[in-house]
Amino acid sequence: MNNQESFERKSTSPHCHGSEKKPLELYIFVDPLCPECWGLEPIIKKLLVEYGRYFSIKHVISGKLTSLNRGKRQGYDNIVDQWEKTGSRSGMSCDGSVWYENPISSPHLASIAIKAAELQGRKSGIRFLRKLQEVLFLEKQNISDFDVLKECATDIGLDVVEFVTDIHSESAAKAFQCDVKITAEMDVDEIPTLVFFNENIEEEGIKITGFYQYEVYEQILEEMLPIKPERAPLPELESFLKHFKLVATKEISVVYNMSEQDVNREMKKLQLKQKAEQVPAKHGNFWRFVD
Repeated sequence: MNNQESFERKSTSPHCHGSEKKPLELYIFVDPLCPECWGLEPIIKKLLVEYGRYFSIKHVISGKLTSLNRGKRQGYDNIVDQWEKTGSRSGMSCDGSVWYENPISSPHLASIAIKAAELQGRKSGIRFLRKLQEVLFLEKQNISDFDVLKECATDIGLDVVEFVTDIHSESAAKAFQCDVKITAEMDVDEIPTLVFFNENIEEEGIKITGFYQYEVYEQILEEMLPIKPERAPLPELESFLKHFKLVATKEISVVYNMSEQDVNREMKKLQLKQKAEQVPAKHGNFWRFVD
């Protein structure tokens, strides 16, 4: 398979491991500022919905983008262009004008905040990362602003007092440094990158960088599991929206194998039932669950 590598998982510190017991563990190397990582969300959602019982997710914040010097206005033009092209191509809208209107002043803080959220549980970290992406790419907010970070923590139900304490803690700093170390040890030099591991820590993992057809990820699951994995039945669309709270037309389209026209038709039905509201975006639409 092109661009696919195998290698051994290095031993890592306790900060780097979750305790969920599933046959596979999926390391996702991301950066909260990376539009390509945002563009991979539809594939990740489909994997979770159909095969989530076979794997747990570990987000590794790579630090690849956060280390860049983003302080110069003339440097923003390339970033804006990349965001616009990625948002248009992927169907996961991102508005590059944030770099002119409300630039991210301290990318490092956003990465530390994700690790602080993760100290309240791996799922909390996943929800927090998603919330950061939403407010950055859709709402053009500065996710290195402390008030924005606290608001994100509140919105997803974190213990905000604990979260604020943890942002300034040695634990969050160590967890982020651990992620940077894993990124280096595994020779991850491009994001997004996914690495699949099985339960045997001595066995090699499979690394896949960039974007592939969904069937490629299914094939990797089949290669790594002792039995052929079975797809779980898709949930009702309303249940899917209720679980994820805010989803793109593109995400629904990928998960349910529907055309975007069909997605819009089905979502309008949920709108009429007052279970969904449309959230217009620069490239395509998003849908929010109405409780």
